[in-house]
Amino acid sequence: MRTLISTAFISLDGVVEAPGGEPGYRNSGWTFKDVAFVPEAFEIKGREQQEASAMLLGRTSYQAFSPVWPDMADFAGYKEMPKYVVSTTLTEDDLVTNWGETAILRSLDEVAALKETDGGPIIVHGSATLHQGLSDAGLVDRYHLLVFPLLLGAGKRLFSATDKDAQKLRLVEHEAYANGLQKNVFNVVR
Repeated sequence: MRTLISTAFISLDGVVEAPGGEPGYRNSGWTFKDVAFVPEAFEIKGREQQEASAMLLGRTSYQAFSPVWPDMADFAGYKEMPKYVVSTTLTEDDLVTNWGETAILRSLDEVAALKETDGGPIIVHGSATLHQGLSDAGLVDRYHLLVFPLLLGAGKRLFSATDKDAQKLRLVEHEAYANGLQKNVFNVVR
């Protein structure tokens, strides 16, 4: 069974919306505003590209990343990696041709089936709505969280507000940085 890793830049109050400057959100670009850059805090991002064997995205994040990430040196490790987009509305004609093999999955059941295949870890970037569904369905195996020392208030959250049984996590890696950022890696306890 493949490991599904949810990775996110997240504010202390759980917001994951528009960390890189995506338009339409009041606090857009919050990861680089008022937080000093400390390179070692982002080591995990390079490691994710080396360790992952596939990427899973929701439709909105795919449509935001696919025009930009294929030509960015910072994301070169993802270029040829197989990608899976969870969407009920995208068609093959909506997929870019310069970002490696991409398949459309139509449901979380198809994500569960993908996890049953042979291969290495699958990494999930962006995709707040998808993250919530994956978490609620018990499909996430690990969380890579870079927690920013910010309270953003409104915005898309990583975790849903669904009333459900408690899910235990085990902290397997952590570090705090001089700029207040915290790296927290949790395995989901089954």
